[in-house]
Amino acid sequence: MIPDGGEPPAPAGRARLRRLHPLDGVALGLALLGAACALTGLLPRAETAATLARVLPLLLFLGTVVVLAELTAVAGVFDVLATRLAIAARGSYPALFVLCVGFASVTTIALNLDTTAVLLTPVMLALARRLGMPPLPLAMTTVWLANTASLLLPVSNLTNLLAADRVGLDPLPYAARMALPQLAAIGVTMALLWAGYWRRGRRGSARFVAPERSAPVDRVLYRTALAGCLLFVAGILAGVEIGIASAVAAGLVLAGFAVRSRATLRPTLVPWRLLLFVTGLFLVVQTLGRHGLDDLVGVLLGPDGGTLGALRAGGTGALLANMVNNLPAYVAGEAALPPGDVTRLLALLVGTNVGPLVAPWASLATLLWYERCRAAGLAVPLGRFVAASAVLAVTATLAAVGALLLTG
Repeated sequence: MIPDGGEPPAPAGRARLRRLHPLDGVALGLALLGAACALTGLLPRAETAATLARVLPLLLFLGTVVVLAELTAVAGVFDVLATRLAIAARGSYPALFVLCVGFASVTTIALNLDTTAVLLTPVMLALARRLGMPPLPLAMTTVWLANTASLLLPVSNLTNLLAADRVGLDPLPYAARMALPQLAAIGVTMALLWAGYWRRGRRGSARFVAPERSAPVDRVLYRTALAGCLLFVAGILAGVEIGIASAVAAGLVLAGFAVRSRATLRPTLVPWRLLLFVTGLFLVVQTLGRHGLDDLVGVLLGPDGGTLGALRAGGTGALLANMVNNLPAYVAGEAALPPGDVTRLLALLVGTNVGPLVAPWASLATLLWYERCRAAGLAVPLGRFVAASAVLAVTATLAAVGALLLTG
């Protein structure tokens, strides 16, 4: 029945389409385009199979780590951590800012940028709720430092592992070469975070009231989820393949919820959109590589070395990361650089690590961060995010490449 003077109700399917987030459309479009590349032969069958085999471990990690984060949030682990962080700051916003920056930086450097995006984003958003402050400053602290603090150690970013292997540097010599670029990138990030999101005019008050210590509703689930997170972290530190580490940790937490809170387990815990997006992305990028992208990368990098060559390499890495994603961008750039050109290779690495901040798909950490924000009900203003992140991508990449040249 149609109300008098009203419009006919939209069909359920159309209503669901209207509710789709823009990134849902991008994910669906990429998945369909990737399938079309494979089915039409634009990407030969052998390369399609190789690409899917390479992406399967990544999909295992993404699917299981998001489930781990969702259930850990339900168990109250993030609320407890957020409360303790707020208490440690003793009502001072500058102290809280330094603690949050340090927490995000150390997590990224020691564990992995994707771990920061998945596990730290809910902590920061829970902290905002506890303090009654706008969540965006804390959310931006997480996503920016998940990317810009990922230079120092090989474990900090998958691209670092690839680069360290290419240049033949063990962890300590690698860290020595990247220490100054890492400090430069974090310094620029802190300055822009404070100016754009944390100063008093942005946060709205001079001090905050520290909350009381919180206790989880179900202590067994809390301890199980905390054990799962610690198991995940221990696995990464021990060198276990990241997808296996996240799958085992998620399995432990799933078992706990199956016993204590089975109603919480539902199909929507699995990040289907993210999995479709990544699969389609890799198929499309592989196809583009066969049909001109690899040649374009060589042109953008140019033949020159020295300062200009390093700046071009950093800029090319950042540009390509925001076009397609930092992992395929680094692989394409590495293939176009001559063996032994260590400075340009590391400058490319700076661009693909520090620069992928503008587009939501530029790094998996940024994608995971969007998923966590969306799950928490935080609508990120895309226009402001893109504009602010573009400024950081340019300035931090330039600063880190300049610092790299000083160490060379």
